[in-house]
Amino acid sequence: MIKVGIYGASGYMGGEALRILREHPEVEILWATSRSGKDIAEVHRNFFGADISLVEPSDNLAPCDVVFIAAPSGIAMDAAAKFLAQGAKVIDLGADFRLKEQGIWERIYGKAHTHWDLAAEAVYGIPEFSREKIRSARLIANPGCFSSAAIFGLAPLLKSGLIESEHIIVDGISGTAGAGAELNITMHHPEIGNNIVPYNVVDHRHSYEMEQELGKLTKEKLAIHFTPCYIPITRGILATCHAFPKKKVDRKALLDLYRDFYADEFFIKVFDLPKEPGASWQYKPYPWVAATSGTNFCHIGLDVDAARGRIVVFSALDSIGKGGAHAAVQNMNLLFNLPETTGLSRYGSHPY
Repeated sequence: MIKVGIYGASGYMGGEALRILREHPEVEILWATSRSGKDIAEVHRNFFGADISLVEPSDNLAPCDVVFIAAPSGIAMDAAAKFLAQGAKVIDLGADFRLKEQGIWERIYGKAHTHWDLAAEAVYGIPEFSREKIRSARLIANPGCFSSAAIFGLAPLLKSGLIESEHIIVDGISGTAGAGAELNITMHHPEIGNNIVPYNVVDHRHSYEMEQELGKLTKEKLAIHFTPCYIPITRGILATCHAFPKKKVDRKALLDLYRDFYADEFFIKVFDLPKEPGASWQYKPYPWVAATSGTNFCHIGLDVDAARGRIVVFSALDSIGKGGAHAAVQNMNLLFNLPETTGLSRYGSHPY
């Protein structure tokens, strides 16, 4: 059994990691920490009656094979160094190790990075693109939720050289779980209900992740113009990616491109229910966020505006599933030579 610790289990991401790791057939959870001092059911009511105790973070935590860190930016860097020194592998669900340029990281996160050597070592953890590096890593930087959605949606287009790489627009919408468990006026139900809340509309942190990772797929200069909004759903991401082709292309050819690109990827589904001839409202061919909730799946759909020369790609995933804790478990499976689907093959609930 893989001995696991969860450092920061009282937030939504840590709680989701705890939920799916408890179901994992090859895992024994040794401890889960919280600074709150609260009983597990006070922070995660879904665990009422479960035999789980949250413990204070301390130097007396039992050694683990792997530690999942789900903590605010700036905490993981020191915690990871400690656990790595003990011989554990570390999967950081936060942002401390995602970027490869220290100056950019320190500017956008507003603090000094105390272990940049570890950031340089860390592997950006999208299994679909970095399997072999992940297998041999000590430290995994789990991607941001919007970053994952955009990277999955745009990678085939950039790899094929079909689109203008400096003119890519990503509109992101997110459920409120993406804001975390801390109280915030914009996430207060009377404020977010019946509302759409734009935030960090330019120079968003995830833009740098998107450009860093997608930039590996093209030799051309790359610019991702990304703007997110919160909407009144709990969990989920929809990235609507607008790209401009260098030559005419039709929808069928693009669907074939995506199917070929992700042919061996269990968790990436190219969504293509047939259009309804003559229908005034076409919605069947495109992915819905709810279908991915509670899963490690990403659903990708697309269309082509031939009259205006635009490709639209939709990428839907669960912000704390494939965009977070479930992807982290997929990374863990690779680290310990398990099938990637172990503990992750569940489909979503319907209706959700």
